Amino acid sequence: MLADGPAAEISTVAEADLPPGVRDAVLAKVPGMKIAETERKERDGKIFYDVEGTRPDGSPVELDLIEEAGKYRVVEMQRDIAWADAPAPVRAAAGAAADAFTPARVIESTQDDGTIVYELFAPGKADEPAAEVNWKDGKAALRTERNAY
Repeated sequence: MLADGPAAEISTVAEADLPPGVRDAVLAKVPGMKIAETERKERDGKIFYDVEGTRPDGSPVELDLIEEAGKYRVVEMQRDIAWADAPAPVRAAAGAAADAFTPARVIESTQDDGTIVYELFAPGKADEPAAEVNWKDGKAALRTERNAY
């Protein structure tokens, strides 16, 4: 399992109070997205926004953005999936760990470089993933360090 991540200061932000650059970046990535909830997170001197909502077809989506020099960039797009829907090599990589567990929640997180990170939440630990598996170019690798986003 991964070590606990750094503590974050988290606050809820109303849609009307979002910095314009956040809204612009969100709508550029998912045109027509309806924003339902937003959190501002400050961690390790960086500012992130987690924006949850729905696509025009009604499917849920979450975008994570980072502030860089006053501009906002989408760094990952997330959705919850069933563990059985993760690629078999991802499940095998997670299952091969000495401290393997059956995830209570799985987030499929597509990074801006095309890597998909499967965030695996242990039963009773909903705050942050207990394990993460990278999936890119048909290869799965259990992460030894927590994803920065």
